[in-house]
Parts: sequence; structure tokens; C-alpha cells
Amino acid sequence: MTEYKTKVLKIDPATVFFDENGELHITCDETKDILEYASRLLHDSQVVAFPTETVYGLGASSLSSDAVRRIYEAKNRPADNPLISHISSIDMVKDVFNTTVPDVYKPLISKFWPGPLSIVLPVTPGCPISELVTAGQDTFAVRFPVNVVARAIIAYSGLPLAAPSANASTRPSPTTAAHVVKDLNGRIPLVIDGGMCDVGLESTVVDGTVDPPMLLRPGGVSLEDVRSVGGPWANVVLGKKTAGQYEKVRTPGMKYKHYSPNATVVLFENVDDVSSAIGRYVEKVGPLNGAKIAVLRTKRWNTIPDYADIIIDLGKKGEDIQRNLFSALRDADGKGVDLIFVEGIGEEGEGLAIMNRLSKAATVSINDCNDSRDQ
Repeated sequence: MTEYKTKVLKIDPATVFFDENGELHITCDETKDILEYASRLLHDSQVVAFPTETVYGLGASSLSSDAVRRIYEAKNRPADNPLISHISSIDMVKDVFNTTVPDVYKPLISKFWPGPLSIVLPVTPGCPISELVTAGQDTFAVRFPVNVVARAIIAYSGLPLAAPSANASTRPSPTTAAHVVKDLNGRIPLVIDGGMCDVGLESTVVDGTVDPPMLLRPGGVSLEDVRSVGGPWANVVLGKKTAGQYEKVRTPGMKYKHYSPNATVVLFENVDDVSSAIGRYVEKVGPLNGAKIAVLRTKRWNTIPDYADIIIDLGKKGEDIQRNLFSALRDADGKGVDLIFVEGIGEEGEGLAIMNRLSKAATVSINDCNDSRDQ
């Protein structure tokens, strides 16, 4: 593993924009210099961390196996976990990947691109994508981010970028440049700081190559939003939440431990107040024994017991909760807590993606119907 002196360079998003024809414009020499430096690294098969609207991504050329291998090395990511490729225009699908977007996706991309939606495409003859991106499968996922800094990096370099979240594998995804540095300092050459991410959870991944179409991973576009476009998407079905150890998957986030801080995360579903939640935990798992506790609350937990050391409000609305979730897990962990008690929410709207991430982060899950503990 190469050791780097990681640089953090800040770009003001207001200094880049795309016109109505999709042409990139840069209004600041410093921004141009940073984009030029990032482009040189990417063309030299290096990796660059950058913001998207969802989370910070760790990008490398989707066309270079040497580059993609550096993503896996930096993150310590399992090699059978495929990556999503990011583009700066729809034309890149045909011009770079030699692939045509199937008609089934057109109503979706008309409404949600650019944005936090990834689509699964077939690997067609002549497609130059690295097999390390697809994990050796016959499909790949692609996304057109709306974040102007992400889009500018892709457009300036002219490269599609495979870009999983820019965190150490299994850790909560990063929503600020500081989160990236915390995990990957010395493991990558460059972090581009473009501010905090707006959405806060990874993209939704849909697969229209199957009938009925499938939502493989909930994310920044809700299941209800996908169904709202009608046609075959009105009948989109949910894929399984977690794949088996040896099962091939078409999207990241379905295998292995994800989104977890060092502290034990305890997820409560349909438990109305924190006092009864803690009582349920003690009854099921054992006494607290002086553990340092953080409480992450959402919609119903109001009165917090005195022995809770840290209280973090995730928000009342789904969009606020998803934006704050990963940052709150990291903040609690950084304060040395032993237990993180999280108030779950319903799975409507943004709740499906939020609870998907929390269920993967949690060591213990407790609800009003059944209790479970992952070993």
C-alpha cells in the first residue's frame, strides 16, 4: 500500500457551472488549477476523493483496472463488491461505454438525472469498463450526479469515475471532507473539499434489465418517487436487503458489514420513548454498567434520561434525518461513547433508505414485535 501525504484542496461550488448545452465553465483560476491537478492524478491511475450530493466519493477511472485497484486498496474493500460509475452527461453512456440506455429508464432519467439515482446497464461488446468495476459481472451501474463539483471533475478529466463512498470499508459514509481525512489520510493523494453533502445517503439503485424492474438499494430517490413515473416502474419490486456471502450482487451495499462506527449501535423500531427503549435493551442484553451512551433521536423521543451522555437530534423530517445520519454516527463515535441508541422511523418516503442503513449499522435491533441481535 502506497503512503501519501494527503492534500485537501477546497473548491467553491459557485466558481463552476454548466450552461444549457452542458458545457463546463470555470470562473476562478484557483478552481481551474485544482481541477487540472485532480485530472492529472486521475489520468495517472490515481484516486481522488470529491463531494457528490449523496456522500463523498473515492473516484478513479472506470476504464483502468490499475486505478480501480487503488480504490479497493485504499478502502480495504472486498473485491466482489461492485462499484458505481459516475458520468458528467448522458452522452457519456454511449460515447465512453459504447452502451445505449434502454427505453425503460428514459422516464426515470428524465425526472431524476442529474441526481441521486443509479441505473443498471448491460455490459455490451466493446464496452471498455474495467472488470474490477463490475466484479466480473455482465452489468454495471451508472449515475449522473447533480453536485456541480463532482460533475466538473468528471467533465474536466473526461473520464467516467468509479466512486464508492470515500471511507474505510465498514465505516459510516463520509458527508464532509473532514470525514474522508479521518478515514483515509495517508492512503490517498487528494481530497477535494466542496462542502457538506446535501442528501447524506448513497444513491438509489434500480435494475430495469429484469421484469418486473427491481429497486436494489434504497437511497436518495424514494421508492414512492420511482413508482410515481408509472409504466413498469409502478410495479417495481424491492430486492433483498442483504445478500449471501457467496452471492453475486449488481450493486454495492448488499453484502458485508456497512456504515458502522466503533461503538455498539442499538436500533429501536416502534419504541415510543427512550426510557422504555433503554429498559428493553437492559432486559434483552444486560445492564449498562456505566457505559457512555449517545442518543440519536428523531420524531418521538423527547425526554431523555440523565444518564444519557450525548443527545443528537437527527431531525423530524426524513430529508433532515438522512442528511444528518452518518455525520451523527461519526460525531458520537468521536466522543468515545460505548453505546449509540437510535430512534428508528417508519419506512415510508426517505425512511426506507434510512432504516436500510441503520439496520446494517446496528449490532442490536429491538422493536415492538421481536428482538434480534446480530452475532
